[in-house]
Amino acid sequence: MSLTLSSTATITGTNVQIPRLGFGVWQIAAANCAAACAHALNAGYRHIDTARLYRNEEQVGTAVRESGLSRADVFVTTKQGVRGDTPELTYQLALESVEKAAGTAPGAYVDLFLVHIPDVRGGADGRKEVWLALERLFREGRARAIGVSNYGVQHIEEMKTYASVWPPHVNQIELHPWWQQRELVAYCEEQGIVVQAYSPLATGTKLNDPVVGEMARSLSKSPAQVLIRYGLQRGWVVLPKSENPERIRQNADVFDFELGQDDLRVLDGLDGLDGQY
Repeated sequence: MSLTLSSTATITGTNVQIPRLGFGVWQIAAANCAAACAHALNAGYRHIDTARLYRNEEQVGTAVRESGLSRADVFVTTKQGVRGDTPELTYQLALESVEKAAGTAPGAYVDLFLVHIPDVRGGADGRKEVWLALERLFREGRARAIGVSNYGVQHIEEMKTYASVWPPHVNQIELHPWWQQRELVAYCEEQGIVVQAYSPLATGTKLNDPVVGEMARSLSKSPAQVLIRYGLQRGWVVLPKSENPERIRQNADVFDFELGQDDLRVLDGLDGLDGQY
Protein backbone atom coordinates (compact mmCIF):
# COMPACT_ATOMS: atom_id res chain seq x y z
CA MET A 1 0.00 0.00 0.00
CA SER A 2 1.61 3.21 -1.17
CA LEU A 3 0.63 6.01 1.18
CA THR A 4 1.89 9.56 1.60
CA LEU A 5 0.90 12.54 3.71
CA SER A 6 -1.10 13.79 0.73
CA SER A 7 -3.01 10.50 0.21
CA THR A 8 -6.77 10.89 0.02
CA ALA A 9 -9.91 8.77 -0.11
CA THR A 10 -12.75 9.49 -2.50
CA ILE A 11 -16.12 10.24 -0.95
CA THR A 12 -18.60 8.15 -2.94
CA GLY A 13 -21.10 10.12 -4.99
CA THR A 14 -19.09 13.34 -4.85
CA ASN A 15 -15.88 14.73 -6.29
CA VAL A 16 -14.59 15.31 -2.76
CA GLN A 17 -11.22 13.91 -1.74
CA ILE A 18 -10.69 13.50 1.99
CA PRO A 19 -7.10 13.37 3.31
CA ARG A 20 -6.35 9.97 4.86
CA LEU A 21 -4.60 11.55 7.85
CA GLY A 22 -6.39 14.23 9.84
CA PHE A 23 -5.81 16.21 13.00
CA GLY A 24 -8.38 15.91 15.79
CA VAL A 25 -9.04 18.72 18.26
CA TRP A 26 -11.31 17.00 20.81
CA GLN A 27 -10.57 18.24 24.34
CA ILE A 28 -8.18 20.91 23.10
CA ALA A 29 -9.24 24.08 24.92
CA ALA A 30 -10.21 27.00 22.74
CA ALA A 31 -7.28 29.03 24.11
CA ASN A 32 -4.81 26.43 22.79
CA CYS A 33 -6.60 25.20 19.69
CA ALA A 34 -5.47 27.74 17.09
CA ALA A 35 -1.82 27.17 18.03
CA ALA A 36 -2.19 23.38 17.92
CA CYS A 37 -3.83 23.60 14.49
CA ALA A 38 -1.08 25.90 13.28
CA HIS A 39 1.53 23.33 14.35
CA ALA A 40 -0.43 20.62 12.54
CA LEU A 41 -0.73 22.61 9.33
CA ASN A 42 2.99 23.45 9.49
CA ALA A 43 3.71 19.73 9.90
CA GLY A 44 1.82 18.97 6.71
CA TYR A 45 -1.65 17.97 7.91
CA ARG A 46 -4.36 19.19 5.56
CA HIS A 47 -7.39 17.88 7.43
CA ILE A 48 -8.76 19.20 10.73
CA ASP A 49 -11.68 17.64 12.60
CA THR A 50 -13.72 19.74 15.04
CA ALA A 51 -17.29 19.81 16.38
CA ARG A 52 -19.80 22.12 17.99
CA LEU A 53 -19.41 20.12 21.20
CA TYR A 54 -15.65 20.79 21.27
CA ARG A 55 -16.23 24.58 21.51
CA ASN A 56 -13.25 25.32 19.30
CA GLU A 57 -14.74 25.57 15.79
CA GLU A 58 -13.95 29.26 15.62
CA GLN A 59 -10.31 28.69 16.57
CA VAL A 60 -9.96 26.04 13.86
CA GLY A 61 -11.32 28.53 11.34
CA THR A 62 -8.88 31.17 12.53
CA ALA A 63 -5.93 28.80 12.21
CA VAL A 64 -6.91 27.86 8.65
CA ARG A 65 -7.39 31.48 7.58
CA GLU A 66 -4.09 32.58 9.16
CA SER A 67 -2.08 29.63 7.82
CA GLY A 68 -1.39 31.22 4.45
CA LEU A 69 -2.77 28.12 2.77
CA SER A 70 -5.52 28.21 0.21
CA ARG A 71 -8.87 27.31 1.72
CA ALA A 72 -9.24 24.65 -0.97
CA ASP A 73 -6.09 22.95 0.33
CA VAL A 74 -7.40 22.33 3.87
CA PHE A 75 -10.20 19.86 4.61
CA VAL A 76 -12.36 20.99 7.53
CA THR A 77 -14.89 18.76 9.29
CA THR A 78 -17.38 19.75 11.95
CA LYS A 79 -20.26 17.96 13.70
CA GLN A 80 -23.56 18.70 15.39
CA GLY A 81 -25.31 16.52 17.94
CA VAL A 82 -28.16 18.79 19.02
CA ARG A 83 -31.48 19.92 17.56
CA GLY A 84 -33.25 23.21 18.01
CA ASP A 85 -36.87 23.71 19.04
CA THR A 86 -37.91 23.81 15.38
CA PRO A 87 -36.41 22.43 12.15
CA GLU A 88 -35.43 25.96 11.15
CA LEU A 89 -33.59 26.50 14.44
CA THR A 90 -31.82 23.17 13.96
CA TYR A 91 -30.67 24.36 10.54
CA GLN A 92 -29.55 27.70 12.02
CA LEU A 93 -27.45 25.87 14.62
CA ALA A 94 -25.75 23.94 11.83
CA LEU A 95 -25.22 27.08 9.78
CA GLU A 96 -23.69 28.74 12.84
CA SER A 97 -21.11 25.94 12.98
CA VAL A 98 -20.25 26.46 9.32
CA GLU A 99 -19.74 30.16 9.93
CA LYS A 100 -17.57 29.53 13.00
CA ALA A 101 -15.38 26.96 11.27
CA ALA A 102 -15.27 28.55 7.82
CA GLY A 103 -16.12 32.23 8.26
CA THR A 104 -19.05 34.34 7.13
CA ALA A 105 -17.80 35.36 3.68
CA PRO A 106 -20.15 34.52 0.82
CA GLY A 107 -19.62 30.93 -0.26
CA ALA A 108 -17.86 29.87 2.95
CA TYR A 109 -18.16 26.13 3.50
CA VAL A 110 -16.99 23.16 5.51
CA ASP A 111 -15.79 20.12 3.62
CA LEU A 112 -17.65 17.63 5.78
CA PHE A 113 -20.48 18.01 8.29
CA LEU A 114 -21.49 15.06 10.49
CA VAL A 115 -24.35 14.25 12.81
CA HIS A 116 -22.22 13.86 15.91
CA ILE A 117 -24.15 11.20 17.83
CA PRO A 118 -27.25 9.08 17.29
CA ASP A 119 -28.49 10.02 20.77
CA VAL A 120 -30.06 13.26 19.55
CA ARG A 121 -32.94 14.71 21.59
CA GLY A 122 -36.11 13.15 20.25
CA GLY A 123 -34.51 9.89 19.16
CA ALA A 124 -35.31 8.96 15.57
CA ASP A 125 -37.17 12.23 15.01
CA GLY A 126 -34.16 14.18 16.28
CA ARG A 127 -31.74 12.27 14.08
CA LYS A 128 -33.99 12.95 11.10
CA GLU A 129 -34.23 16.65 11.85
CA VAL A 130 -30.48 17.15 12.17
CA TRP A 131 -29.83 15.11 9.03
CA LEU A 132 -32.32 17.13 6.99
CA ALA A 133 -30.58 20.31 8.16
CA LEU A 134 -27.29 18.88 6.89
CA GLU A 135 -28.90 17.92 3.58
CA ARG A 136 -29.99 21.55 3.23
CA LEU A 137 -26.42 22.73 3.82
CA PHE A 138 -25.24 20.18 1.26
CA ARG A 139 -27.71 21.45 -1.35
CA GLU A 140 -26.65 25.01 -0.63
CA GLY A 141 -22.96 24.20 -1.02
CA ARG A 142 -22.21 25.08 2.60
CA ALA A 143 -21.09 21.48 3.25
CA ARG A 144 -19.32 19.61 0.44
CA ALA A 145 -20.15 16.23 1.99
CA ILE A 146 -22.31 15.07 4.90
CA GLY A 147 -22.21 12.05 7.14
CA VAL A 148 -22.63 10.65 10.62
CA SER A 149 -20.56 9.79 13.65
CA ASN A 150 -20.96 7.02 16.20
CA TYR A 151 -23.77 5.47 14.13
CA GLY A 152 -24.41 1.75 14.19
CA VAL A 153 -25.82 -0.27 11.32
CA GLN A 154 -29.35 0.17 12.65
CA HIS A 155 -29.06 3.96 12.66
CA ILE A 156 -27.73 4.05 9.10
CA GLU A 157 -30.45 1.68 7.89
CA GLU A 158 -33.07 3.84 9.62
CA MET A 159 -31.94 6.79 7.52
CA LYS A 160 -33.41 5.14 4.42
CA THR A 161 -36.86 6.20 5.66
CA TYR A 162 -36.07 9.92 5.45
CA ALA A 163 -32.75 10.66 3.74
CA SER A 164 -32.45 12.03 0.22
CA VAL A 165 -28.69 11.57 0.52
CA TRP A 166 -28.08 7.91 1.35
CA PRO A 167 -25.84 6.29 2.26
CA PRO A 168 -24.19 8.97 4.37
CA HIS A 169 -20.83 9.87 2.90
CA VAL A 170 -18.85 9.14 6.09
CA ASN A 171 -19.22 7.34 9.42
CA GLN A 172 -16.74 8.50 12.07
CA ILE A 173 -16.34 5.92 14.83
CA GLU A 174 -13.84 4.92 17.49
CA LEU A 175 -11.33 2.49 16.02
CA HIS A 176 -8.01 1.06 17.16
CA PRO A 177 -6.61 -2.46 17.64
CA TRP A 178 -8.53 -3.00 20.90
CA TRP A 179 -11.86 -1.84 19.44
CA GLN A 180 -12.12 -2.75 15.76
CA GLN A 181 -15.92 -2.83 15.25
CA ARG A 182 -15.41 -5.24 12.36
CA GLU A 183 -19.05 -5.83 11.46
CA LEU A 184 -19.79 -2.12 11.36
CA VAL A 185 -16.65 -1.38 9.34
CA ALA A 186 -17.50 -4.15 6.87
CA TYR A 187 -21.05 -2.80 6.49
CA CYS A 188 -19.75 0.74 5.82
CA GLU A 189 -17.26 -0.53 3.27
CA GLU A 190 -19.97 -2.52 1.50
CA GLN A 191 -22.15 0.58 1.29
CA GLY A 192 -19.32 2.83 0.07
CA ILE A 193 -19.26 4.84 3.31
CA VAL A 194 -15.84 6.28 4.20
CA VAL A 195 -14.77 5.06 7.64
CA GLN A 196 -13.05 7.60 9.87
CA ALA A 197 -11.21 6.44 12.98
CA TYR A 198 -11.25 8.72 16.00
CA SER A 199 -9.17 7.88 19.08
CA PRO A 200 -6.77 5.77 16.97
CA LEU A 201 -4.36 5.88 19.92
CA ALA A 202 -7.05 4.53 22.31
CA THR A 203 -6.99 7.95 24.03
CA GLY A 204 -3.37 7.27 24.95
CA THR A 205 -4.27 4.46 27.34
CA LYS A 206 -2.41 1.75 25.42
CA LEU A 207 0.80 3.50 24.41
CA ASN A 208 2.65 1.40 26.98
CA ASP A 209 1.18 -1.86 25.72
CA PRO A 210 4.08 -4.37 25.55
CA VAL A 211 2.99 -5.85 22.20
CA VAL A 212 2.83 -2.44 20.54
CA GLY A 213 6.01 -1.34 22.31
CA GLU A 214 8.02 -4.31 21.00
CA MET A 215 6.71 -3.75 17.49
CA ALA A 216 7.60 -0.06 17.69
CA ARG A 217 11.16 -0.85 18.85
CA SER A 218 11.66 -3.30 16.00
CA LEU A 219 10.58 -0.62 13.51
CA SER A 220 12.43 2.26 15.23
CA LYS A 221 9.10 4.05 15.55
CA SER A 222 6.95 5.20 18.46
CA PRO A 223 3.92 3.23 19.65
CA ALA A 224 1.70 6.08 18.45
CA GLN A 225 3.21 5.88 14.98
CA VAL A 226 2.56 2.14 14.86
CA LEU A 227 -1.10 2.62 15.83
CA ILE A 228 -1.63 5.41 13.31
CA ARG A 229 -0.01 3.35 10.57
CA TYR A 230 -2.22 0.41 11.50
CA GLY A 231 -5.34 2.47 10.94
CA LEU A 232 -4.09 3.79 7.64
CA GLN A 233 -3.26 0.31 6.38
CA ARG A 234 -6.70 -0.88 7.43
CA GLY A 235 -8.12 1.68 5.01
CA TRP A 236 -9.45 4.12 7.59
CA VAL A 237 -9.19 7.90 7.63
CA VAL A 238 -7.22 8.36 10.85
CA LEU A 239 -7.61 11.30 13.26
CA PRO A 240 -4.88 11.43 15.93
CA LYS A 241 -4.90 14.32 18.39
CA SER A 242 -2.16 16.03 20.39
CA GLU A 243 -1.29 19.48 21.70
CA ASN A 244 2.44 18.78 21.85
CA PRO A 245 4.23 20.20 18.76
CA GLU A 246 6.77 17.38 18.60
CA ARG A 247 4.12 14.66 18.91
CA ILE A 248 1.99 16.43 16.32
CA ARG A 249 4.92 16.26 13.92
CA GLN A 250 5.78 12.71 14.89
CA ASN A 251 2.20 11.53 14.37
CA ALA A 252 2.42 12.69 10.75
CA ASP A 253 5.73 10.91 10.21
CA VAL A 254 4.18 7.54 9.41
CA PHE A 255 4.80 7.21 5.68
CA ASP A 256 8.36 5.90 5.59
CA PHE A 257 7.56 2.44 6.92
CA GLU A 258 4.96 -0.27 6.51
CA LEU A 259 3.53 -2.87 8.85
CA GLY A 260 4.01 -6.39 7.54
CA GLN A 261 1.27 -9.00 7.40
CA ASP A 262 2.54 -10.60 10.60
CA ASP A 263 2.43 -7.23 12.36
CA LEU A 264 -1.12 -6.65 11.18
CA ARG A 265 -2.20 -10.07 12.38
CA VAL A 266 -0.71 -9.42 15.82
CA LEU A 267 -2.52 -6.09 16.11
CA ASP A 268 -5.74 -7.62 14.78
CA GLY A 269 -5.47 -10.14 17.59
CA LEU A 270 -5.77 -7.43 20.23
CA ASP A 271 -9.42 -6.80 19.34
CA GLY A 272 -11.67 -6.96 22.37
CA LEU A 273 -8.90 -7.39 24.93
CA ASP A 274 -9.23 -5.35 28.14
CA GLY A 275 -12.85 -4.56 27.35
CA GLN A 276 -13.26 -1.63 24.97
CA TYR A 277 -9.58 -0.83 25.52
